[in-house]
Amino acid sequence: MNAINRHEQNALSRAVLEIDVNNHPGVMSHVVGLFSRRAYNVEGILCLPLDDGSRSRIWLLVNEDQRLPQMMKQVGKLEDVIGIRRHNADHAVFQNLENFFRG
Repeated sequence: MNAINRHEQNALSRAVLEIDVNNHPGVMSHVVGLFSRRAYNVEGILCLPLDDGSRSRIWLLVNEDQRLPQMMKQVGKLEDVIGIRRHNADHAVFQNLENFFRG
C-alpha cells in the first residue's frame, strides 16, 4: 500500500498521458508493465476503442516527477504505441470520475 496519505497525494503534481495504441490483447499490459517495472505509480487508467476498434486510446493519470519525460519516450518506443501526448491533470477525461465513487 502506498504510504502517501490522501492530502499529500492531492498536493503532488499530476499529468494525464493520452496514448493511442493498436487494439489487441496484451497492449494494456505492455504499457502499464513499463510503468510497473520502473516503480512508477499509475493513479488512474481509462481505455476506450477508437473508430472501428482496431485502435484504442489509453489515458493514464500519473504523478509528475523528473522521470516523466523519460517514461514518455520509453512508452513511445513500444511496438503498438502509435502516439503519446501529455496533458495537465485538469484534462476533462478524469475531471468527474470521483463522482462515481461517492455514495
